[in-house]
Amino acid sequence: MSIGVGIIGYGYWGPNLVRNFAELDGAELIIVGDLRRERLELARKRYPKLAVTVHADEVIEDPRVDAVVIATPVATHFDLALKALKRGKHVWVEKPLAENSTQVCELISEADERNLCLHVDHTFVYTPAIRKIKLLVENDELGHINYYDSVRINLGLFQHDVNVFWDLAVHDLTIMDFILPESPVAVSATAMSHVKGQPENTGYITLFFSGTMIAHIHVDWLAPVKIRRLLLSGSKKMVVFDDLEPSEKIRVYDKGITITSSENPDYKMRIGYRSGDVWIPQLEIGEALANEVAYFIRCIEKSERSLTDGRAGLRVIQILEAVNESMKKMGQAVDLKPFDRS
Repeated sequence: MSIGVGIIGYGYWGPNLVRNFAELDGAELIIVGDLRRERLELARKRYPKLAVTVHADEVIEDPRVDAVVIATPVATHFDLALKALKRGKHVWVEKPLAENSTQVCELISEADERNLCLHVDHTFVYTPAIRKIKLLVENDELGHINYYDSVRINLGLFQHDVNVFWDLAVHDLTIMDFILPESPVAVSATAMSHVKGQPENTGYITLFFSGTMIAHIHVDWLAPVKIRRLLLSGSKKMVVFDDLEPSEKIRVYDKGITITSSENPDYKMRIGYRSGDVWIPQLEIGEALANEVAYFIRCIEKSERSLTDGRAGLRVIQILEAVNESMKKMGQAVDLKPFDRS
């Protein structure tokens, strides 16, 4: 029996969601909602049998709909998701899950009480590249992780309801939550808005951990080039992930340093440099969103919690809240509470 799906929002990401749910065996796309009639006309042209509406409640109330997918502005996420959960619908929500951790906790509680799947669209978790990096970390092929460094910049798209951290840095916070062996304990952030009356468009985040690991994230809507690159440095090997590379997205470098004691009393230790081979792992072929959509439907069918469920969304939101607090204090470090990984 197919899972009936209704989608609210046919803007930037909506068409990708509609396409993937429409093409998936095991799911039946029932209805799409959007406030803009011209967007609905585009959906109807591509999918003539698809029902469309300008009223979100019609999607939620439709008895044929088992799961509601929400791809709307962040400020609307909580109300729509809560209403859908209260109507007994499984829920998929675009990132970030909600505007604050209080709202997220209420959504988690509602989903748990009704035994419903609450899924957050942390798409990078479902990419072959990030899954490969996680496997390298778990198998100790990189050794102790020294640092995570990411640059995620381009010219636009400027958002009006959230700052650049909540739009772009959320991807790296999601990736880190998935692949790193420990969670951050404090965060420092600085940012600036270069458009009067608009959210911050350029920002830098530093995340501190209990040991020697550190993370740095640079995000920007006002850059002349588009860069989507992260570097994960380990004591054994290092990984560079370039999401804009068409085929060789991951490169594993057998490079690093070795530290030895010195017999010379003038030097307490010697630092040597190791430069070995570069390995380009073969990755599975397939669209990450297609993998994620299929996984979401399986979670519903098997009554299982999603890998990127409400609790994963909460951990990201808690960091983003601390980022905003630190930003307002000109980069002063803000402690993070221990995360719930149950």
